[in-house]
Amino acid sequence: GTRQLIGITDTSMLRPQVFALQRGREAVGVAASEKQAIDAVLEALSREDPGTWWPRADRYWNARGGSHTDGGAFVFTVRPGERGPGNLVCTDKFGRPVEVDPAKEPPPPEGLPSAAALRAGARGAVVGDGADALARSELPAAELVARVRERLPSWGPRGAWRFLEELVRGAADDPERERAFEVLALLTDRPSPTAGMKRSVLLSLLDAALAELVEGVRLRPSGRFRWAGPGHLPDPDGAAVVVDARGFPSEGPGSLARAIVELHRRGARRFLVAGCRGQRFIGCGLGPGTRGVRIDVFGSSGDYLASGIDGAEVVVHGSGQDQLAQIMKDGRLVVHGDVGQTFGYAAKGGEVFVLGNAAGRPLINAVGRPRVVINGTCLDYLAESFMAGDPLAGGGFVVVNGLALDEDGGIHDLDDPYPGGNLFSLASGGAVYVRDPRGRLGEDQLNGGEFAPFGREDLALLLPYLEENERLFGIPVRRLFTVDGEELPPERVYRKIRPAAHHALTPEEAWVKREA
Repeated sequence: GTRQLIGITDTSMLRPQVFALQRGREAVGVAASEKQAIDAVLEALSREDPGTWWPRADRYWNARGGSHTDGGAFVFTVRPGERGPGNLVCTDKFGRPVEVDPAKEPPPPEGLPSAAALRAGARGAVVGDGADALARSELPAAELVARVRERLPSWGPRGAWRFLEELVRGAADDPERERAFEVLALLTDRPSPTAGMKRSVLLSLLDAALAELVEGVRLRPSGRFRWAGPGHLPDPDGAAVVVDARGFPSEGPGSLARAIVELHRRGARRFLVAGCRGQRFIGCGLGPGTRGVRIDVFGSSGDYLASGIDGAEVVVHGSGQDQLAQIMKDGRLVVHGDVGQTFGYAAKGGEVFVLGNAAGRPLINAVGRPRVVINGTCLDYLAESFMAGDPLAGGGFVVVNGLALDEDGGIHDLDDPYPGGNLFSLASGGAVYVRDPRGRLGEDQLNGGEFAPFGREDLALLLPYLEENERLFGIPVRRLFTVDGEELPPERVYRKIRPAAHHALTPEEAWVKREA
């Protein structure tokens, strides 16, 4: 008979809350408490049957219990008596289908090329498209990536791998390694047109190339790069430390997070952390005053990443999980994907830029001056009990742009810039700026907040952050002010929400009132 997997997220956003779908010659749906669990399932499937599965899902998404948009529940149904990808159907609580782009093709029947094949010296088929010659060119990383993006639609998986294997093979000295790491990061971070090739397939190829680049550093250390892994923590001596996260436990004395702390104690300032598999607390414990430290994170990083940082910069080349940037004091977090539950809890400062969505309860109890740009949306309880002063006088704020990027990098407006409720609930300071040119937000979604005029001083405050957002993610500021092809004045695009009937007390004011 019919078999179903039903994932239900309760109204407190307890687990499960992450869903995924991959559709090729067969299809698989996964519901889990964390994205890294989904990635582990797909990695195991791809090892067992590389001709059918690959390590990345076509779609990942979070759910919110009780949501009026999807009900917070998703059903994966396997139809009896059918074979192939069509026998798995995914719908939300209301029966609406969840699909992937049908124009995108799965990997070839023989499966994707692997890092092991590259290591063994097997070379990809010559496809006559100049992929290998382009990889051997001396173009700087940004220009090389621009050329690659032009050619990806005609390459397909074989041409893309041909380029990547030549790029990695040629990364024998410091300048070439530096360029290779930058190229892989740029291609991982920004979607671009790929014609019939799935982005999940391209990301799987990039993962394999990165793993082999890291292995090259282990086998052949160089002046500007040192390899670190379980049981081997080198003295950095001014070099960047390439940390192979595979084999580190998720937490505890021998964890990845503790290794990074020890390497920092020995003088490391730049970290390239690859192959994460759910390890928690990355970036925690570095201590105060860590400006100049940068940690680039690849793979499925775990909870509490960048929590408590005080000056360091953490860049996640993909999606994060839950509890990121808790009690963050200073520094920067950049996430080229989504973030999970209670992101930014009790944050006190710093800057955060998120390409995708935030799950439930982001920025709860934040104080001081955290400044956050979220390009997607949030599920519910955004900035509950926010206590970040006056944003026009040095306080904190959150920007929600209400956008989505498709597989080819196209930018689209979401139907609802903020689908949940309890926006700015019980807040006493700060502000939320929501890109809502169609006026979809209603008073019923606020709980203690009120709409306020968006003025010139608000634009002057936001513009530097929107410009930096463009530099990081390629989302033009002009596109933010463009609706249905027409460029609108900022006050018709962004809506400001401030605390209602509250006055944010300074410490001095609170002291005076207590004494009185």
